[in-house]
Amino acid sequence: MSAVITPFPNFQPMQVGFDRTELQRILDLYGRMVAAGEWRDYAMDFDRDAASFCAFRRAAERPQARIEKRPALRAKQGMWTLFGEAGQILKRGHELSGVLFPLERRLMKAVEG
Repeated sequence: MSAVITPFPNFQPMQVGFDRTELQRILDLYGRMVAAGEWRDYAMDFDRDAASFCAFRRAAERPQARIEKRPALRAKQGMWTLFGEAGQILKRGHELSGVLFPLERRLMKAVEG
């Protein structure tokens, strides 16, 4: 007796999330920014279209940086986007490391200065 598996038509996951390596990379940067005194709090949001990680200098204000993963844009400008404090797009890309580079560069300046 063999089992027949029938996929659901047009199945889409209930929410977008970060995989283990992506989350590890983001949290590593977060830890270094906390150690440098740049960030103090974070929040994550997961919905059907996107997952986002927001980093705050203080909990009561807008996020200083928001990293968003939107898989629907994978074939276009890339599924990763870095937003600044005013909501402006700072960087887009296909690779998380490239999108995190402006934050890592700011971290280097914070450590030097």
